[in-house]
Amino acid sequence: MFEDPVPRLFGLPPGADFPRELLIGLEQRLSGAPPEAWAEVEIWVNTERMRRRIVDLFQAGPPRLLPRIRLVTDLARHPILADLPAPVSPLRRRLELGQLVRALLDRSPDLAARSSAFDLADSLAALMDEMQAEGVPPRALHDLDVGNLSAHWARARQFVTLVETWLGPDLSGRPASGARQRLAVERLTERWRADPPRHPVIVAGTTGSRGATALFLREAARLPQGAAILPGYDFDMPAAIWDGLDDALAAEDHPQYRFRHILNDMGLGPGDVRPWCREAAPPCPERTRLVSLALRPAPVTDQWMEDGPRLTGLDRATDALTLIEAPSPRAEALAIALRLRRAAEDGQSAALVSPDRTLTRQVTAALDRWGIRPDDSAGTPLPLSPPGRFLRQVAALFGRALTVEALLSLLKHPLTASSPGLRANHLRWTRELELHLRRNGPAFPDGPALTGWAKGHEDGRKAWAAWLAEALDGTDRVGTEPLSTHVARHRQLADILAAGPETEGSGALWLEEAGLQARAALDLLEAEAEAGGEMTPADFSTLLDSVLRDGSVRSAVEPHPGVMIWGTLEARVQGADLVILGGLNEGTWPETPPPDPWLNRQMRAEAGLLLPERQIGLAAHDFQQAVCAPEVVISRAIRTAEAQTVPARWLNRLTNLMDGLGGNGGPEALAAMRARGRNWLDMAQALDRPATPLPAMRRPSPRPPLDSRPERLSVTAVERLIRDPYAVYARHILRLKRLDPLVRSADAPLRGTVLHKVMERFLGRPLDPDPDRAQADLMAIAYEVLATEAPWPAARALWRARLGRAAESFLRDEARRQAEAACIARERPGAARLDSGFTLTAQADRIDRRPDGRLILYDYKTGTPPSLKAMEAFDKQLLLEACIAERGGFEEIPAAPVDHVTYIGLGQPPKTVTNWLDDDLVARSWAELGRLIDRYARPEQGYTARNRIQKRSDITDYDLLSRFGEWDETDPPEPEDVG
Repeated sequence: MFEDPVPRLFGLPPGADFPRELLIGLEQRLSGAPPEAWAEVEIWVNTERMRRRIVDLFQAGPPRLLPRIRLVTDLARHPILADLPAPVSPLRRRLELGQLVRALLDRSPDLAARSSAFDLADSLAALMDEMQAEGVPPRALHDLDVGNLSAHWARARQFVTLVETWLGPDLSGRPASGARQRLAVERLTERWRADPPRHPVIVAGTTGSRGATALFLREAARLPQGAAILPGYDFDMPAAIWDGLDDALAAEDHPQYRFRHILNDMGLGPGDVRPWCREAAPPCPERTRLVSLALRPAPVTDQWMEDGPRLTGLDRATDALTLIEAPSPRAEALAIALRLRRAAEDGQSAALVSPDRTLTRQVTAALDRWGIRPDDSAGTPLPLSPPGRFLRQVAALFGRALTVEALLSLLKHPLTASSPGLRANHLRWTRELELHLRRNGPAFPDGPALTGWAKGHEDGRKAWAAWLAEALDGTDRVGTEPLSTHVARHRQLADILAAGPETEGSGALWLEEAGLQARAALDLLEAEAEAGGEMTPADFSTLLDSVLRDGSVRSAVEPHPGVMIWGTLEARVQGADLVILGGLNEGTWPETPPPDPWLNRQMRAEAGLLLPERQIGLAAHDFQQAVCAPEVVISRAIRTAEAQTVPARWLNRLTNLMDGLGGNGGPEALAAMRARGRNWLDMAQALDRPATPLPAMRRPSPRPPLDSRPERLSVTAVERLIRDPYAVYARHILRLKRLDPLVRSADAPLRGTVLHKVMERFLGRPLDPDPDRAQADLMAIAYEVLATEAPWPAARALWRARLGRAAESFLRDEARRQAEAACIARERPGAARLDSGFTLTAQADRIDRRPDGRLILYDYKTGTPPSLKAMEAFDKQLLLEACIAERGGFEEIPAAPVDHVTYIGLGQPPKTVTNWLDDDLVARSWAELGRLIDRYARPEQGYTARNRIQKRSDITDYDLLSRFGEWDETDPPEPEDVG
């Protein structure tokens, strides 16, 4: 098959459909050979997807024998390694290393935080595996010249020595996948040297980025009938540029660096790499030359100025190139979705290539509006599948108090109580429980709270609540225990919750592909649990999440055959008419290399390990391959929700180069690329732009029938009737109440409730004459009330501090208040009737009686008390309470004149506002109330929305109902009779 001298290196240019071109080259070389010659060919590829694509192309015809197609990654399972122990699973390796690291941190806690034990174990395992795969002995680390990094290296060396002792001085103990791969390559190549195979052996599609793979590629190329085919080889790059790729520290991030490294190891030059196919050419030679120049290693400016003017055909290079610079990730996703939809309509095969899984999910969601389901090669991450989410939610229950949010999110999960016939009642009781917890709490529901809610009901909810209470009993008390105990308890609780009440089994938890994968993940965790030692519930939850992240689930729904989503690895081996490169921003593509806690770049280079820039170089090679496809769309978002973004370095270079090629038409070509991108962005904006909105209604002022209007209101509701009558209509006529938030927050209303409870308890005992002891009593009561009513440590501390700052002023004034009057009632209900039959109700915070029999009414405010003018015009709570008191409306308090009313403000600064009720203010307030109620007893009087709102920025509970925003306070009300 081959007559060329060894070693044989071939290449295919960027943008070429590698599997198809591989087949074409085989056809050219085997033309005229007997049919069995095809079966003698042995092809080694780097991914399973590459193998499947080659097999698919063979099956498309014409008929011929299929070559032997093997995976380079299968070398670790080669029969020549049968005498080696089985590889240690990554999970067991992580667990065992985690135990060692935790033990070391217990002995030397200054080395690192104990919570970082698993992260350190992961990075150590990766370092050791890399050393084994690259053939770097431990002594290479000990011989490093650390210079001024000796203090850091002294700490890191303790961890490295720990692992070295565990694995042995040559790291041969307990081999992982990287070590076995290296051993397999070394043994196989040793056999090849002794007895080289006579049949064709081809290594195709690998870049040799790993040391073991590069060794395998070099040895295969030296076989009598061996060859290696390099993907995306830049035949246009000058020899001088190739010569500049020798320094790893300066050139590792270049897309062609790995090929230069392979050539150096084989004693070859760039010219020794020959095209695999006769008359092989990239899809667009002009674009390939443009991209090659743009990606020259730094410094590049002088090379651009020298070689740039010689570039020709920039219009042809960019004719099928589109640049989308979207204002936001959402706009980018929608523009990409529109382009994919157009491709599907035109019968083009189209692929979105991006490492940004958030972007690909957004594109998938956008395509769903047209019923297009793309073929996503990555599938759905197992942690995001229904079983994965369920298992993570169950794990999060242990070791912490159960919150309402966590409970309801678990109960509403589709796998909870998923046994046949249980789901309907389960959702019914979940809804009833949610309404109860929202209204009444507690913030941390426990077993007694659940069973207490169901007490007295005979509709089936008692059994349901008992099942739930029993299942969740004790989850908050779980502490540090062996991993095996955590796994068993977690699986047991997951089965119970998935099955439902009075049912055996596990419901639908382990069904379908996602359930099977989730069960396999738990089985693996259970099998390796003995190596995990003891851990906290939080550690177990983190561990479970990492185990689940190793899996992905493909959708059972048949995807669209022509719309695909690929990762950058899949894009190397696939072919599509249209390629969209999405998310081309720094930090996304390329991703920022993770920090190495052990070795810096210089130390890695000296030791012979991979540099962090390796991943950037591979990403650059993927970009060069993909951007040279026949038709390409490049997209990025100019900013995210947080900040402005930086375009990917390769896109930056490409646009800067074209912008500087004024004599070659570069700026015009770049403008045309952007114009095509703006067309898709304009379409996306038009798609999301609603039609010119017309107000659906004007400012509402409903007029319900008189017999529907309220005949009883509280003093606070009367204030609301003055400021926002529509709120009274919605609350008291439509019977609509704001649903309490699912997660209670430390807001102003709750702070007021807490303050009233503190004052009620404090004033229920005699005031200590000693100011210091009185303040201590007040703060002790505040501490107790806050502990039960405010489950937020930060809010408790803040509110306690605010009360403490106001305590001295409050107690000084309180001593004076108690000297002039006696407190006779706290939180006392009251009511009074108008002549029309309307009833006014109130709940007085505090009522005092003076020695002369006159009354004083107080109200506590956590904020700023209303002014005297505001009290007369709007805030009539205390004035109306005085009206009730003078009519003997408060329980067990005879009618008596009210001397004055006072707001006691406990905010910052403390402020007291007293109204002395001059000019017969109480009688006038009662008369004004009568006129107000009489006005709303007229059929023509409507309940106008936001009638006299205090501030235009105020938000009320019923703004959405009144559709505030389609109108504002300057619009006249539109009365409307309602039934």
